[in-house]
Amino acid sequence: MIQAEISIYPMATETTSASFYIAKAIESIQKTENLRYQINPIGTILESDDKDVINSAAKQMTETVHNLGIARVGVVIKIDSRRDKHVKMEDKLESIKKQIG
Repeated sequence: MIQAEISIYPMATETTSASFYIAKAIESIQKTENLRYQINPIGTILESDDKDVINSAAKQMTETVHNLGIARVGVVIKIDSRRDKHVKMEDKLESIKKQIG
């Protein structure tokens, strides 16, 4: 299972808010087959068992922001690729919560 956190930063927008562009980027991947996602305050977690799906989603999100008239887009991606067992996003969170006193 592969989880990736992607953060998209549209540059040189008219306002300091990026929520419109991020929402459009997320909308662009909503119907992607074999992809789950979860938004958080500073990024979006992408989850799939296929790295090509993750890469394609990241590309689609970036291109969507460019297509909204943004000439420069900063993108940060962190990837956790695990092959020893099938662990979903929720499983990772539960494991951490069990460790908190």
